[in-house]
Order: sequence, then structure tokens, then C-alpha cells
Amino acid sequence: MEDYLERIYKLIDEKGYARVSDIAEGLEVHPSSVTKMIQKLDKDHYLIYERYRGLVLTSKGKKMGKRLVDRHHLLESFLRVIGVQEENIYKDVEGIEHHLSWDSITCLEALVQYLNKDPDRVNELMNIRKELESE
Repeated sequence: MEDYLERIYKLIDEKGYARVSDIAEGLEVHPSSVTKMIQKLDKDHYLIYERYRGLVLTSKGKKMGKRLVDRHHLLESFLRVIGVQEENIYKDVEGIEHHLSWDSITCLEALVQYLNKDPDRVNELMNIRKELESE
């Protein structure tokens, strides 16, 4: 459900609308799966869906969509700041983002802010990482 909401939010933000075919393509699923999930999201008041007319996120859906997009960006920032190789970041974020509690996300956000306040902190972290890799 989160993947769908995140994708719908991004599409509406980028294009002004979200079509079933665009959602299906972005998530690499069949359009019938998208239609079923859209109906569920409509039932749960995350969006309003009218067959053949499109969908609109409710305020609840917009809030959750933004929160999910922000979580994704935070996890990318976290992995980047701790030195994860760029080619691994997207796949790693996709693998972990749905398995962390919002409490853990908040703690990671504080950690990223802490590390970004002083480049020396990040340098110390990278030095520790180099030591561990050379063992």
C-alpha cells in the first residue's frame, strides 16, 4: 500500500495526475493490481477514485504520500552520509524502508542532522569504516 501511495503522490507532484498505466509501469505491476489497490485506497479514504475519470488524493492521502516520499529521501541521505556506494542506495532503500518503524525513522533523521552539522563527524565515521575494511 505504501509503495502505491508514494508512487501516486510522486506522479501527481510531477505531472499533475496519476494514471493506472503510469502507476503500473512505475511499480512494475499489472494494471489490474493497481486498480484493486486504488479501490482499497479509496475505501480507506486515501484517495477518491472514479472509474474512467481518474483519482485525486484526499488530504489524508497527500499527508501520507508526502511522509512516505520524505522517508525515502531521508533514507537515501542516511545511506549517502554513511558512505554507501551510490549504485546500492536505491535498491537498499527499497529493501529497508518498509521495515523500519516511524520511531526508527525519526532517530535516523536526528542522526543525519547531527552528522551533517559538522563535516569532521562524517570524516571520523569514514576513518572508522576504513579501519574496519582493512581488518
